[in-house]
Amino acid sequence: MDLEKSIMSLADARGVSGDETNAAELALSMLKGYTDDCCIKNGNVIGRFGCKGSKPHILIDAHIDQIGFTVTHITDDGFLKIAGCGGIDRRLLLAQPVTVLAKEPLRGVICAIPPHLETDESKVPEMEDICVDVGLTKARAEEFISLGDKIVFASRCVKLQGDRITGAALDDRCGVAAILRALELVKDKALHSEITVMFSAQEEVGERGAKIGAFDIESDIAIAVDVSFALTADDSEVKCGKLGGGCMIGYSPVLDRGLSQTFKEIAEKRGLTYQIEVMSGTTGTNADRFSVNKGGARAVTLSIPLKYMHTPVEVISLADVENTAQLIAAYITEVSA
Repeated sequence: MDLEKSIMSLADARGVSGDETNAAELALSMLKGYTDDCCIKNGNVIGRFGCKGSKPHILIDAHIDQIGFTVTHITDDGFLKIAGCGGIDRRLLLAQPVTVLAKEPLRGVICAIPPHLETDESKVPEMEDICVDVGLTKARAEEFISLGDKIVFASRCVKLQGDRITGAALDDRCGVAAILRALELVKDKALHSEITVMFSAQEEVGERGAKIGAFDIESDIAIAVDVSFALTADDSEVKCGKLGGGCMIGYSPVLDRGLSQTFKEIAEKRGLTYQIEVMSGTTGTNADRFSVNKGGARAVTLSIPLKYMHTPVEVISLADVENTAQLIAAYITEVSA
């Protein structure tokens, strides 16, 4: 498995919350390299491994959706009015290139008033004041674009220096890649527990895919593989992990402390670099759903450090993705022993 290529292919696939088909189908095609027992069910990509009916039943999840926008109106001048789909930072939107996922993909730009025409340059525009210019009249726009069509940042993954990658949708396609890499690492090993892999839909709008998936799967243990905040120049080391510092193992009131401790001990035994992420309440990940769904599950978060979350220029380290995959692989082989 070429980890770098897999991450970039997954991150460049389109899959805004509620319309994840393109990304889900790509992830499913990759998952088929490890099991024939896989499908897309209610938007979630599901794959089954190991010994069916054996305990513990382990769910390993990463969400497949990305943030984006939805077309809400086409003005008389042909501009698109939009609404956010997931957590959008409005400060970075003006003058961004975007792709409208219409009948055929259309390039556009988010409109920006020149600074010398602004009465208040410090004002952050409200979403209802933001438009997308696709260069068409209203009549022509309506031939291609329907209300409800999704929009994504027109940003493709590229390599930075060293092992760094930047692009949109690395949250959480790098988590998907980490799970696939873990499956690669254990593909020739006997797994004596039942293991279900899920690439879940609609995490960015309320962990909806995780909720229905966990209810259906009924696992005993649930591992949420996601991203978390990596340290940037203007932030605090207390609040963030470090890029290149290894997988961030979560400790939180809503997580199972014993499970977090097990991952910590495995990392130390295997010589894997790791970081501890302490959260004082809920985690903001699918683990919040897993721990209370139906009969509940022992849940843990394994997070990949990521800079500039929910922007077109998210940054990760390949080493952190590989490290996370190694930790997952070590756990599912040890717990199955």
